[in-house]
Amino acid sequence: MTAISPPAMRDESRWAAATDRIKAAAPWIVLGVIGALAIGWPLIAEEQTADFAQALRAPGDGSLLGTDHSGYGLGVRTAEGLRISLVIALACAILATVLGVVVGIASVTAGGWVDAIVMRVVDGVNALPHLVVGVVIAAMWRGEPLAIIVSIALTHWPAVARVVRAELLEATSAGWVETARLAGASRTFIATRHLMPAVSGQVLVALTVLLPHAVWHETTLSFLGVGLSPDAASLGTLLGQARGDVLTGAWWTLVVPGLALMVTALACSAAAGSLRRATSPPTGEVWR
Repeated sequence: MTAISPPAMRDESRWAAATDRIKAAAPWIVLGVIGALAIGWPLIAEEQTADFAQALRAPGDGSLLGTDHSGYGLGVRTAEGLRISLVIALACAILATVLGVVVGIASVTAGGWVDAIVMRVVDGVNALPHLVVGVVIAAMWRGEPLAIIVSIALTHWPAVARVVRAELLEATSAGWVETARLAGASRTFIATRHLMPAVSGQVLVALTVLLPHAVWHETTLSFLGVGLSPDAASLGTLLGQARGDVLTGAWWTLVVPGLALMVTALACSAAAGSLRRATSPPTGEVWR
């Protein structure tokens, strides 16, 4: 059995490190390309007008990805829908993360019976069927993007609150937090100067994890007809309109926005996993 020479070991280590960096960067590159297409394609494309004479043309028949039942280019329409869906999903993820962070910090800072009550509220919200609650809220203000944002955020903040609370409970047991408390620091000072920086990495991970969930929920609400209005381009409305078009043989009206949705959700999930690994200590090690 031959031993591996030190230079060979270094080369293998460098190759493994480079491979890991590529794997970590790949989902972010894909998300960057998706964002660039969502923003840039509608800007450089010709102005779209309804032309029923060009309706339901197959891909390559005068249009790169075909046309929908109104004659719009499906590629441009999907890019517009992807942009709207991502903006709404990002707003949902940010609002849900902010709510979860505020609740988690307030719960740990207050402690005692307040913490117990807050956690029971979190359990109660978690027990509610998220999609049903979202449908009820969105249906009350049908077609309003704000209603979709609120409906998704109000059903997804408990997961963030639990993660933040768990991280903060570990942080509060650290000596430097106890030292600040014994030195007379106020709860507000401890929360803003010590606790919030301690969970900043997990908050970023939670925000990234919530993004694909928000995309799926926004798409589902619009697909069910309680989200955005049918004339607004979003992945949900495009998939909803494709239900009837597919029956006429226009398979591309379902495949194009469906693939855009799947690739976006998978890229967001992969980016969240990459970020989680980057912000977590290696197995068997602890942060110093």
